[in-house]
Amino acid sequence: MSVTDTRADDVYDAEEARRARARKVESVARWLLPMLVMVGTVLIWQWLVTAYQIPHYLLPGPFRVWQQLMTDWDMLSDALLVTLRITVMALSVAVAGGVLLAILFDQSRFAELIFYPYAVILQVTPIVSIAPLIFIYVKDPTARVLICAWIVAFFPLLSNTSLGLKSTDHNLRDLFSIYGASRWQRLTFLQLPSALPYFLGGLRIAGGLALIGAIVAEYVVGTGGAGSGLAFRILEASYRLNIPRMFAALLLIGVVGVAIFALTALVSHLMLRKWHESAIRRES
Repeated sequence: MSVTDTRADDVYDAEEARRARARKVESVARWLLPMLVMVGTVLIWQWLVTAYQIPHYLLPGPFRVWQQLMTDWDMLSDALLVTLRITVMALSVAVAGGVLLAILFDQSRFAELIFYPYAVILQVTPIVSIAPLIFIYVKDPTARVLICAWIVAFFPLLSNTSLGLKSTDHNLRDLFSIYGASRWQRLTFLQLPSALPYFLGGLRIAGGLALIGAIVAEYVVGTGGAGSGLAFRILEASYRLNIPRMFAALLLIGVVGVAIFALTALVSHLMLRKWHESAIRRES
């Protein structure tokens, strides 16, 4: 082996070592930095409350909020399950309806011309303006909240999936036609796989919107009592000036929202990591 080859191997090994160190640092920083920022935020919050002696009925400290969460855990956990159940149901219905309707629009231009404007109208109309009508026409409280949450989460899935189905490579479409593939074969083996990244992007958006829709719907059309969600508990706490309980309920909503986003992002990564550019880890 020549001196030149030896130097080239050394340079290659050094570059590989640098990339390995960069990947290790990135993997640690991805989790460590958000945790440090969160801890710093909590400490600053507690310091402000203590230093300026802010009353707990105006701004409770984080430790007081945690104590309230532990004290009211039975009540808040039951409300959390109600809100979470509505969110999951609304997201499931939005996924099924959005995907099926997007496929219908792709297969039938007339269906898209007829029904797509109604989907846009539902999207651009504020849910708080539709909710009173739903309250009048729908008697079941759970169905009221479910419909409102579904309306909010539905359009991103429909829009993204439709875009994905239309964004299939025309050269691949022509190749399928040359080989005599039927419309359903082209849909199943070409368009749906090509639309998967778009659908998963819409799913990440719709997951958070389903939770927002459920909370807003509980505010507007929900009812009180034992079967109420977190929105009612927040309203109840505000009427009683129990601000720590309000913050505890908001903390649960935030945790659920982050968990939904993390879960949908994980599903997207697992389904795309081996073949799609958005999920393939690039070398630094």
